Amino acid sequence: MSRKDAGDFPPEPPFDCPRCPRLVEYRKENARKEPHWHNAPVHSFGDTGARLLIVGLAPGRTGANRTARPFTGDWAGDLLYPTLQKFGFARGTFDKDGDDDLQLVEAMITNAVRCVPPENKPTGEECNRCRPFLTARIEDLPQLEIILALGGIAHTNTLRALGVKASARKFEHNAWHDLEGPDGRAFRLVNSYHCSRYNTNTGRLTTEMFEEVFAGVRGALSG
Repeated sequence: MSRKDAGDFPPEPPFDCPRCPRLVEYRKENARKEPHWHNAPVHSFGDTGARLLIVGLAPGRTGANRTARPFTGDWAGDLLYPTLQKFGFARGTFDKDGDDDLQLVEAMITNAVRCVPPENKPTGEECNRCRPFLTARIEDLPQLEIILALGGIAHTNTLRALGVKASARKFEHNAWHDLEGPDGRAFRLVNSYHCSRYNTNTGRLTTEMFEEVFAGVRGALSG
């Protein structure tokens, strides 16, 4: 992957990013209602020496859009961050509002779409417009070995960010895919159902299933 492939985009969008008109208007609407919230693109969080990159879908309105940290402030983070701690990818205390000293270790978290979308559903065009930031984010992690995609949309956007046809690798929970980026770097893409409240409440994803994915990732990085 080269900076040219990323369209000369930085790894993180500016806080006044204008690329998606619908999302810009939604940011402004949220800012009018909740002026003390973040209400801006949510930047990646973690270790710049990451060997693991976790890719989610987009910030939640009352989660990362409020706290400015991915997966912080909603149920998904209440499952994700303790799991990261359990498998040695995080240290410190975790507070659901981000008032903590939490640090990630050899890991980083980002989203396919950096602004909160209405009803948690970005459009295909919004994914396309935001994808260069994901490509640049991957590029700027020189020690990256494994990308964990949480959910089908994150999976598809990661494949496209790597220049791989979305139809080439099927999304399945705990599926592993060997990939090669445009610059020849090898990656392993791992899938998990998204750790959303809906998925956990319905039993689609259990804590045991989620931890099994992370156990595999830890084992692969330790091997």
